[in-house]
Amino acid sequence: MAVRRQTGTKESVDYVLLILVLILVVFGLVVLYSTSAYNGRVKFADSAYYLKKQFFATSIGLMAMYLVSQVDYRRWIPMAGVGYLISLGLSTAVLFIGSEINGSKRWLALGPLSFQPSEYAKLAVVVLLASIVSRNASHMKSWRYMFVVILQILPIVGLVGTNNLSTAIIILGIAVILIFIANPRFLPFVWLGALGAGFIGIFLSVESYRLERLAIWRHPELYEKGYQTMQGLYAIGSGGIFGVGLGGSMQKLGFVPEAQNDMIFSIICEETGLAGAFLVILLFGLLIWRLLVIATHTQELFGALLAAGVMGHIMIQVILNIAVVTNTIPNTGITLPFISYGGTSVVFLLSEIGLILNVSRQLKKEH
Repeated sequence: MAVRRQTGTKESVDYVLLILVLILVVFGLVVLYSTSAYNGRVKFADSAYYLKKQFFATSIGLMAMYLVSQVDYRRWIPMAGVGYLISLGLSTAVLFIGSEINGSKRWLALGPLSFQPSEYAKLAVVVLLASIVSRNASHMKSWRYMFVVILQILPIVGLVGTNNLSTAIIILGIAVILIFIANPRFLPFVWLGALGAGFIGIFLSVESYRLERLAIWRHPELYEKGYQTMQGLYAIGSGGIFGVGLGGSMQKLGFVPEAQNDMIFSIICEETGLAGAFLVILLFGLLIWRLLVIATHTQELFGALLAAGVMGHIMIQVILNIAVVTNTIPNTGITLPFISYGGTSVVFLLSEIGLILNVSRQLKKEH
């Protein structure tokens, strides 16, 4: 696995992690084109419209992954606080000058491009918490200090949760995972769980449409807004064991609204069946396993926490997306990592992978 550079120093790449990510990225582009071709043709007279934009973002993401993988991950420690403050500033800007798309104000317009600060916030929180926890590991046994650490990320959770509750839940989940690693005692997390439930409860009660989602989840067939959920379930059911074939979906022809986004897993189930859905879940399972291996074998706590944070981010997001598509939980509007349409998401996901590639490289150097 070792590769020699011209300088004579030995550098190692975690090919297992890299290959798994590349498979997911390529599969995502193929499925995205199949899923979005109809919408692209109808809305923009270009069946490859969504594919072109996603390919452009993916190219930037792969470049970012390479560049980040070349930087010693320890160099990000002094910039963790600044990075977090930037995420707070960007998320605040969304509230005042954000662009509203499909009824949600989550984007900042950058000329012809749009940027979703909440995706950057996930990475900023991972680096910040990994830095704080690794520097104060001896204090993490105190539940009071754990509470102080959680308090530091509540501002970004509140800002993001205003327009994107699902991302706020992911950020809280990342925080719990990282703190649990530093203090694997269960009792304090009962209190953290109660705090998190209370926080989510407040957000649900502030806006009536969030409470309405609970009713739609229970009986989607009774509500007009349950249309997307019902059509997604029809897609999953019609796929059978091996699917109707790539490109053969009927539900993507306007029946599942914006199928290339949150509901893309339903089209995967329809076109590739239970077998294809299982393969996608297996790939994500292997990716999460690989990140866990890196986290458990990294001797330095900061590197281990970075790997665990990225693992937690991807794991929570995959579980939430598939649970929403199958109507296991209320619709939260969360994308499937590396596969759903979304340029900002793929750029920062690949940047996170670049960060962990460097962690694994340093790990192999030490061994």
